[in-house]
Amino acid sequence: MTDTGGGTGSGGGFALTFGCPDESAYAAILDRLVGDRVASRIAARDATVWGPEAADEAAKRLAWVDLPAASRDLVSDVAALEVEMRSRGLVRVVLCGMGGSSLAPEVICAAAGVRLDVLDSSDPDFVRRALEDRLEETVVVVSSKSGGTVETDSQRRAFEKAFTDAGINPAERIVVVTDPGSPLEQLGREAGYRVFLADPEVGGRYSALTAFGLVPSGLAGADIAGLLAAAQALRPALEADSADNPGLRLGALLGAANLAGVDKLVLADAGSAYPGLGDWAEQLVAESTGKDGKGILPVVVDGPDSPNLTPSTPDEVLVTYGPGDLLGERVRPASGWWASVEADLGGQLLLWEYATAVAGAVLGINPFDQPDVESAKAAARELLDGGGESPKPAFVDGPVTVYDVGGWLPDGVSTVPDAVAALLARLDEERGYVAVQAYLDRHRDAGLADVRDLLAQRTGRPVTFGWGPRFLHSTGQYHKGGPATGVYLQVTGQPEADLAVPDRPFTFHEFLTAQAVGDGQVLADHGRPVLRLHVSSPADLAVVRDALR
Repeated sequence: MTDTGGGTGSGGGFALTFGCPDESAYAAILDRLVGDRVASRIAARDATVWGPEAADEAAKRLAWVDLPAASRDLVSDVAALEVEMRSRGLVRVVLCGMGGSSLAPEVICAAAGVRLDVLDSSDPDFVRRALEDRLEETVVVVSSKSGGTVETDSQRRAFEKAFTDAGINPAERIVVVTDPGSPLEQLGREAGYRVFLADPEVGGRYSALTAFGLVPSGLAGADIAGLLAAAQALRPALEADSADNPGLRLGALLGAANLAGVDKLVLADAGSAYPGLGDWAEQLVAESTGKDGKGILPVVVDGPDSPNLTPSTPDEVLVTYGPGDLLGERVRPASGWWASVEADLGGQLLLWEYATAVAGAVLGINPFDQPDVESAKAAARELLDGGGESPKPAFVDGPVTVYDVGGWLPDGVSTVPDAVAALLARLDEERGYVAVQAYLDRHRDAGLADVRDLLAQRTGRPVTFGWGPRFLHSTGQYHKGGPATGVYLQVTGQPEADLAVPDRPFTFHEFLTAQAVGDGQVLADHGRPVLRLHVSSPADLAVVRDALR
């Protein structure tokens, strides 16, 4: 099956090719979507598409459909500020943000080949290095939709202190992006910061083409006007009640596969010009669909030789993005469900937003809420406030302290390899997945991500890898609200040195630890088995790698 239109050049054309083992089931779903005018109703902001229970939330979250045109007014303002900043020698842009506030700008700037330093961590070593790198040339974008995101607030405080200590007026260096009326807007205006307001009727994970995606990207030098133009060029196809609509087709494919028990989505880059799209799509799909015991679990892989793509499992839909032909003779999906998507980046962003919203309609869930995200935040806050119980280790094995979260570890286990083996023994061989969650410095410790492939080879099952706390604003919703088929491996560690959060009663390391412990406890409360491995220094991660082999 192939759907192409307009080529794949700068005009925003696309190519969508896909296959499925049950064409009649897929066709029935597509026909129903067309007959129910789902595409045009989404484009018209009809909140009833996802049923009466979702209508109140959806009514406040559908402005993303108009963003390719509605955001054009931002372009000149951002361009003027970029010229001003560069004239003052401010050529390094740091983005403090989480989830949708950081993942979209990261992929936009990577596609444009411009540097954007994304600070989306509470790890003290990660934060300290961001503070110490060319501060005299730095402008900081502080992005938070709610205006109260604790990670972003802590990062803002750290940069304000660093600027002040260096004799630099923070008002000359900090730019705020937030929703109207948020605490961050008030703080920013009182401090004299430049403030950009985003559309409050766009949810965080659908905010790529709002000020959250465009302001930091434009200041870094990305062509945000071209991005919007590419998205706008695809709008007519995405808004049409037609069997040729690529958003309906991709959404129907993901929904039909899920209803057939194929509930994992493997995302692979096939030579695209936008590295990192998989991480952005992971957040969009997982947080939108993972609830009510249902969901689509994205699994982002590195390339054509990565396990879960080669070979795949019977519960995976394989989707590639980019011009390469991975899903041909070389890669054959075990499930028979697959798709290949090629488009300019603006078109990809809008296509995936439509397809995710359509998949939500097929699955009968509300793609605009995130009911299980707040629970982990609340658990972390309780720990920071002195509530809750401090976790007690199950045992210590050399430089690794092992925590049995929820009390599932069998008696007699006393080594890291045996604890890992016990966790993996709880994995459902037909439906299960492994989630590795590393609360560490994702730049310094980037090599740890290799364990995703190692564990996928070892188990023969889908494996995800997420950096904490970043993944809490992404797949964290799916882990708690989706199907109860996962086992969870947390990796935490002592930093090189801790760092105080200015005017807060906790340090960055204390905050990061509270986030890991809090989320682990919430997972355990949902009946999920969680194992936490805490290393005594960054160098001791080698012990964890060896145990996972």
